[in-house]
Amino acid sequence: MNAVIPDPDAPFGHSHGPMLTDNFAPVPDEVVLTDLPVEGEIPEDLNGVYLRNGPNPRFEPKGTHHYFDGDGMIHAACFRAGQVTYRNRWVRTEGWFENDRSGEEVHWGVMATVKGSPAKPMNDVANTDVIGHGGSALVTWYLAGVPYLLDPVTLETQRRAPEYVGAPGRGMSAHPKVDEVTGDLMFFDYFTEHPHMSYGVVNAEGALVHHVPIALPGDRLPHDMGITENYSILHDLPVYHEEEALKAGRHKIRFDASLKARFGVLPRFGDADSIRWFEFSPCFLYHVVNCWEEGDEVVMVACRYMPAVDEDGNIDEQRTAKMIAQLVMDARLWRYRMNLKTGETSEECLDPEHNIEFPGYNSALTGRPSQWAYFVDHDPSILRWAGIRKVNTSTGETAAAWSDDIDHCWYSEPWFAPADNPRAEDHGYVIVFVWNDHSKEQQLQIFDAENIADGPVARVKMPSRIPAGFHACWMKPGQIANW
Repeated sequence: MNAVIPDPDAPFGHSHGPMLTDNFAPVPDEVVLTDLPVEGEIPEDLNGVYLRNGPNPRFEPKGTHHYFDGDGMIHAACFRAGQVTYRNRWVRTEGWFENDRSGEEVHWGVMATVKGSPAKPMNDVANTDVIGHGGSALVTWYLAGVPYLLDPVTLETQRRAPEYVGAPGRGMSAHPKVDEVTGDLMFFDYFTEHPHMSYGVVNAEGALVHHVPIALPGDRLPHDMGITENYSILHDLPVYHEEEALKAGRHKIRFDASLKARFGVLPRFGDADSIRWFEFSPCFLYHVVNCWEEGDEVVMVACRYMPAVDEDGNIDEQRTAKMIAQLVMDARLWRYRMNLKTGETSEECLDPEHNIEFPGYNSALTGRPSQWAYFVDHDPSILRWAGIRKVNTSTGETAAAWSDDIDHCWYSEPWFAPADNPRAEDHGYVIVFVWNDHSKEQQLQIFDAENIADGPVARVKMPSRIPAGFHACWMKPGQIANW
């Protein structure tokens, strides 16, 4: 069942680029590990599962490889009463089974083709995000594929879930949002044909209960969205397919500085005509932190991708598009305000100093005011996350930061895990995988969320490397059907 990898640091050689070598190189095995050595002590009141998704190709890629390519693999740490079990497992997508039957990669990556091409089929790899919903872990893909449901504990793929999505498009964005109070899951889809976007709501039982088309001025490539208690916030950003490349069946993006960034606010169950658009300075956003309502205002805190500028201070469109395509992130914490009564808007940089991204927070507060978030310090030169940082999202001030080795550590996306019977928003733990490329040591680290600057309260020593990846989540026992 497992692929043979002759060189663990470059399983397919070096001709496919750096995103398949060293810490980006895939691992060949699915394992279950218990009784791992621990430095410190795993807290007794830490119970639940930390899940992290990412690309882990089994076979040599066809054509040029991009980091968004590669079969999705979930890495999980399951905590019960002071003990931890580690598992990793590929998501059994339809494309995974096609490759398995063929014994080779039969799909093309995002740099060689576009989604829906019959000549060069693209694999819906489900390698981007993972989020808890309806007792299962729901995994999604960057280019808005069909979600898959997994058992959060065993990581067994339960099924493909096409009933979660509807026409037009019939896909789900990489970053749906779950309101943990109601159990509703909100998502969008985007596509090259008119109306270019759709929006939907899936209830706690997994039924699609609302779905509407959202008309955009043209082809767009949004990545994330936000929700509040009553509204959803959709993104219309000045990033889209380069027209000639799209006609030729290739994926190439353009950043257009003449267009404003627009955020559309609509009631959770609103129709297409109920959306209100608010304009802001041109930018791209990969990831929203959280959103909420303050009186008549909708507030969105996000990591704003800073456009590249030329020597005159003007946006360099070509360089900005290249940075986005190559995941060269230069992001700053940003706050947007949209007044639903007056139509007024404001935006401000909350922290001009730190390049931070891939946020985690107390997900019980999704769509409601939250003060604390946990980020990675981003090294844009090689897509390496050198440390973690706790930030007050009201002020933008850093409350604490930590790195074992700023020059050699690779951190995964950190997520907050509430303690049993939490007494405050940040009463709990921050969970993260860490690889040190100098010492060649892999750890799972657990921090006291209220005292991150003190370093990990527990370091779980792991026998082998966990590749760099994308997004993570924390699922509490009450969110897991088979706990």
